[in-house]
Amino acid sequence: MVKKESKEAEKRREPFDLSSKLEVRFVKNLIEEFLEVRNCSSTGFLRPVVADAAVVPKCHLSALYNHTDGWLFAQLVDMLQFYERFEINDHTGTQLSDDDVLVAHYSRIQAVQLSAFKKFPKLKELTLANAGSIHTRADLTKKLSTLSPEELQDLLKLVSCKDPWAERVDFLLEVMVSFFEKRQSQKEAINALPLYPDEQIMWDESLVPSINYSGEGCLALPKLNLQFLTFHDYLLRNFNLFRLESTYEIREDIQEAIPHLHAYINREGETAFRGWSRMGVPIKEFKIKEVKQPNIGEVKPAFVTADVTLSVSSYEAHIRSEWNSLKEHDVLFLLSIRPLEPLNSEGAAKSTVPERLGLQFVRGCEVIEIRDEGGGLMNDFTGRIKRDEWKPPKGDLRTVTVALDTAQYYMDVNAIAEKGAEDVYGTFNILLRRKPKENNFKAILESIRDLMNESCTVPDWLHNIFLGYGNPSAAHWTNMPDLLETVDFKDTFLDANHLRRSFPDYEVCFIGPDGNKVSHPEPPFRLKLPKALKTSTDALSGNTESVSDAQNDVNMVDTGCELEKLIVEAYVPPDPAPYPEDQPGKNSVRFTPTQVEAINSGIQPGLTMVVGPPGTGKTDTAVQILNVLYHNCPSQKTLIITHSNQALNDLFEKILQ
Repeated sequence: MVKKESKEAEKRREPFDLSSKLEVRFVKNLIEEFLEVRNCSSTGFLRPVVADAAVVPKCHLSALYNHTDGWLFAQLVDMLQFYERFEINDHTGTQLSDDDVLVAHYSRIQAVQLSAFKKFPKLKELTLANAGSIHTRADLTKKLSTLSPEELQDLLKLVSCKDPWAERVDFLLEVMVSFFEKRQSQKEAINALPLYPDEQIMWDESLVPSINYSGEGCLALPKLNLQFLTFHDYLLRNFNLFRLESTYEIREDIQEAIPHLHAYINREGETAFRGWSRMGVPIKEFKIKEVKQPNIGEVKPAFVTADVTLSVSSYEAHIRSEWNSLKEHDVLFLLSIRPLEPLNSEGAAKSTVPERLGLQFVRGCEVIEIRDEGGGLMNDFTGRIKRDEWKPPKGDLRTVTVALDTAQYYMDVNAIAEKGAEDVYGTFNILLRRKPKENNFKAILESIRDLMNESCTVPDWLHNIFLGYGNPSAAHWTNMPDLLETVDFKDTFLDANHLRRSFPDYEVCFIGPDGNKVSHPEPPFRLKLPKALKTSTDALSGNTESVSDAQNDVNMVDTGCELEKLIVEAYVPPDPAPYPEDQPGKNSVRFTPTQVEAINSGIQPGLTMVVGPPGTGKTDTAVQILNVLYHNCPSQKTLIITHSNQALNDLFEKILQ
């Protein structure tokens, strides 16, 4: 249908927009819906249905998948295939290890070899071959192509004879090969992926849409839902989304810097620049310095370094100092600019952004060291140069030694060897830098990738809740084992009355260190918490104090029941020093019962989430949790994570107070 309508449009000399067809939009939305359902709790039911109908092989053989305008559909189908093969046990929901996946692959190969050995003598080469020699798509296709359609149908029991595609030999081969070929493990796939974006992904509108994206239609992007298949699935989605987000920001910086350079072709046929850019400088020389052999079990090089020579003579002093401030681990980008001939109005409207910019290639790199014209090391923080031996940089030439992305380098070298592609590393003529505060994406991506390469150890009580399954109240501290029975609240309570009002459902009894009752207790206090402390596992409002007091009064009047006793020990803290300035600071916030409950929950095992609008004391509560937790569990380590430096500074300021 697609080919027919395309030919008819060509005869009428009319543009044929495949993406506007209702049938095409429906198919894309259907694939997207499959992806949505695949990623929720009903995943165990969808995968057998999709596999039984052979949805992915049929999509691979469709005209839309191979059409030039069907790139979005092809990307959606590839995502569906990825999640159809996701390494998860559909019955238990557990992540499959690499060994489990490999054992399952060998079992499939052995099964097809036994079946072929019994029925088809012509497949002797297939049946007697070792599994490692027939696990690729090309090997399987070559050996299975000798069978007739009837023999393929007999060998392949996954396809119903009622299926209209059952008569197509290419379809039967596709189903067989896609089922029995060896699949690249998720760890191998993520390790083979470059961390730096290249020119292809930067201007792929289905992955990195422009700012004028209207929201109509679908995109081949992973989504952060409320449920995830495994922790690897959660990390992988964040990895891909953050990688694309940083790609968009890098693309914007490139589009802003290149036009200022005013690139042109000189008389020698080489690219030259009339203008200048603060963030981009022409490269004087680029050469690969070292390529180390791959590590055991890998194909990409272990390390690839290069030297980039540039000149800062044309810059003013403040811009020159910015380039001189480059240091180890800074991320730079190597650009290959080759301006095209000026386009007419019609050609300019149809041209892509890279064509208008003259941008050919983009590769990322990381600074190892930078040297001046005399070979002196600059901005070294490793101790190789002592502080009193530091000298200002000499000359205007700078040589930056950078580490290239080994995965990208391996892909580029393979493209040169197998496809005769252009040598990317001989064309770079611009070195681009970015603002340091906006250029930390590589470290974040590396951290996420390292987590995916490790076996994540997560407490059992947090596992299902984090993935979006189970009852959230199961992670409440009252349902946790190994609770702290006695808690020293330090300066949380300002006086005895403050403590009484913080526990309105209990009769507070103060005792001394000797166990006798105390008539006039003074803080600090140690609380012996009962095993079944009356608390709430639901969200609490900020005015819980008045509500609790009123409810307590009602209970006292109506039922007349006695309140459970809460034993509180008042003790005298050790004197830190005789001088007033040595006295530690004390808390001055009169915490509400809700905040006290949050503090108590925060120091106990389990999950505690404190949410509220600005000005409700969230930071004070968090600081008090840290204070009490440190004094009750001094041997434990506390990790503080905030969304910004400002939030972290607020916490530290409160702690110092």
